Amino acid sequence: MPTKRYPTIGCCGIDCGLCPRFHTEGKSKCPGCAGKDFRDKHPSCSILTCCVITKRRETCGDCEEFICKRILNWDSSDSFVTHRNCIYNLKSIREKGLDSFIEQQEDRMQLLKTLLEEYDDGRSKSFYCLSAALLPIGELSSAMERVGKVVQPENDRKHVGKLMREAFAGIATKSSVELSYRKKT
Repeated sequence: MPTKRYPTIGCCGIDCGLCPRFHTEGKSKCPGCAGKDFRDKHPSCSILTCCVITKRRETCGDCEEFICKRILNWDSSDSFVTHRNCIYNLKSIREKGLDSFIEQQEDRMQLLKTLLEEYDDGRSKSFYCLSAALLPIGELSSAMERVGKVVQPENDRKHVGKLMREAFAGIATKSSVELSYRKKT
């Protein structure tokens, strides 16, 4: 199977690089869309087959048939990762180019990496992944800076995680963003 140049963005627009399974160690780690050993984790993906194998595209946003029936309403439900920005991501790739999108995604991935390394209390990974994918990047960065200034060495990870979750919940409320997964229907 051909591999994608950027496995951190799914053919369908999923932010693979902001997914909890992408940031997992061990057997359940996902390599991202069409990344190394992807078929072992996701043996059947009709979107990937169409996009990468049949049409030799990096994303559906590169396709002349965008938006096709395979991804129409793809952003209306979630699985283990949020789908809410999928169509938006693909439109952004189509309008601004893949390199521009990847640059922004890498900024989000760096913020997420910092969150997971410095502020994860062992139960916040999914919440941080959702926050990194859905909240405005400038506000995420500002909130992290504000919380970082009040954190003292004696604060435990649980306390620090609570402060960060509260800060992100405030941004989400202000931005009318729901920081939870929606059940597939």
